[in-house]
Amino acid sequence: MPREKVVRVWDEREVVYPPKRWRILWEKREKALKIMELLKDFDPHVYGSVARGDVRKDSDIDIVIPYRVPSYMIELALGDLIQRRRIVMATPWHLIKGHIEIDEETTVTFFLVNPTDRELEFYKWGGMLDLWGVKTKQRVPGVNKKLILIIPTEEGHIEREVVGREPEVAKILGVSIDIVEERVKVLTRRDRIGRTGIYLDEEVPDWKSFEEFLKELADRDPNIRRRVRESL
Repeated sequence: MPREKVVRVWDEREVVYPPKRWRILWEKREKALKIMELLKDFDPHVYGSVARGDVRKDSDIDIVIPYRVPSYMIELALGDLIQRRRIVMATPWHLIKGHIEIDEETTVTFFLVNPTDRELEFYKWGGMLDLWGVKTKQRVPGVNKKLILIIPTEEGHIEREVVGREPEVAKILGVSIDIVEERVKVLTRRDRIGRTGIYLDEEVPDWKSFEEFLKELADRDPNIRRRVRESL
């Protein structure tokens, strides 16, 4: 997807969805539900626009297991659906994650080290919905990449700028003010100078497990090794 720029145009506006947008949302939800059912023993959540509802045709379907779990258990549950396996770390001090790609728009994320409370809040920041919520067609508030708070309504959603109302956003999302301020800083900087790249994004060889490959990466990279040791 193309990079989305931070928006600072309006204080608040309401968006009403046409039938086509509702259809796209429920189609993506149905696809997410099938995968989440396979992972139901691991408390799967969908996050981002599919959880909020403000989807587009090219929106990704992102599913996360919100705690550390052995990779083989996830892989057994997904079986033949797995197309590609990657280990990802956004920066030298961030969470190390396993990504299992189901297809070009669908990814299952799980953690290879224990997450901090702040790292878990990242998912609530964008909007995070559990299996029951998906089944019952709930939608949750969250912030998109343009730094716009999306608040679902029966007919669509309300959009509010985040910058300048950080305490209100934290309260609505049920997260700390720290994560709101951090994301505002990161996204406005990215908007100003562009994305600076991801620290680690390595495909896991077919003959290795996530954990085996992570050990190899940690053996040769002190930043990865440090984060793994912190999680022990």
